[in-house]
Parts: sequence; C-alpha cells; structure tokens
Amino acid sequence: MTSVAIFVDVQNVYYTTRSAFRRNFDYNRFWARATAGREVVKAIAYATDRGDTKQREFQNILRAIGFEVKLKPFIQRSDGSAKGDWDVGITIDALEYGAAADVVVLVSGDGDFDLLVKKLRQGIAGQEGKRVEVYGVEKLTAASLVAAASEYVPIEGELLL
Repeated sequence: MTSVAIFVDVQNVYYTTRSAFRRNFDYNRFWARATAGREVVKAIAYATDRGDTKQREFQNILRAIGFEVKLKPFIQRSDGSAKGDWDVGITIDALEYGAAADVVVLVSGDGDFDLLVKKLRQGIAGQEGKRVEVYGVEKLTAASLVAAASEYVPIEGELLL
C-alpha cells in the first residue's frame, strides 16, 4: 500500500478559500481523497490559536478526522499586523515525516514552499525522491509551487463547503 504524509497550512487554505469563493475548505472530503487506498504515516494541520471556543471546536474536528493539530499563538503587533506563520515548522516536518512516506501532500498556495517541494521530489541524503501533491486555490496559488509539484489539485467544487 502506498504511504502518505499530509501537511495542511490551515491559515492559508482558510483565507484563500474565503477570498476566492466565500466558502470553507471541506477537510472531510479532502481527507477521503488524499488518503484513498493509502496508509497515513503522518497528518498535521498547522494553525494559529486565538483561544476562542469556535476555534477549539474546529481543532477538535480536525483531530477527529485524523490530523495532529499544531498550534502557534496568534500575535497581534502594535502596528496592527499579525504573526502566526508556520512555514519553517511545515518544512521541517515535511522533510522529517515525508522521508517515511511514498507521497507527500501539501495543502497551501504559498510560493515559499516551492523549494521544499523541489527538494522532496529530488530526494534527500541519498533517498529516492517523493511524489508531491499540492492542493491550493488556483488563482491564489503561486505558479512556482504548481510547477514544482508532481501533481497540482485545485481546491474547488467538491473540496468546498
């Protein structure tokens, strides 16, 4: 059986689906699609934590689906901007856990991940390269990330609530 490691940039998928469609990502349908006929090695959803009840309920739903949820505190800067970026954490985990999987699935449209995807596909430290599937909102996914992926799956239609 093919093994898979899944990494979801929750903030990216939330904001891009809301911006493009005014809808939310369907994590249950995504899970069914990404894991069909595959053994899950690791599945992590990365989010920021504002500490509110609705967010905790959402995080519990992710856990019930099968995700480990990693949280960073939401930091509001004095200038009004916010910080809660998981790029380095996602990269480290994808390199570590992706090594044990045949396929790596990344849910994000962030072009910063194009280098990670290229590295996973090339292989690391003598390991064979991985198949990397990237899910993202088409008009808000970096072209460099789409080009780096083994397969790009647009988030649309059945992947939306």
